[in-house]
Amino acid sequence: MSDKVSCTCRRCTIRGLMGPAIITTIGILFLLAEFRGGYLSFGNTFPVILIVIGAILLASSVAPTDSHVDSSTPPTVPPPPTPPVNPYQGSQGQGQ
Repeated sequence: MSDKVSCTCRRCTIRGLMGPAIITTIGILFLLAEFRGGYLSFGNTFPVILIVIGAILLASSVAPTDSHVDSSTPPTVPPPPTPPVNPYQGSQGQGQ
């Protein structure tokens, strides 16, 4: 498991959709090229990928950053609790 804290703000969530959106767009473009060919070939429709990338970047730039977690600073770990002191430990070794 990773100790990396992931951010759940809207901006980071939308930006995380970049990869799946591009893969889906490429798949749809290749599917259109197989069914129709000609004008809908991948060579003519590849600018759609740039439009999808621009739309996602635009959406992530206007999305709010409420509850954003900055990944550049490591999360703070609270110090471990101090063990309890045994009051009988000090008197056992001295009297015997």
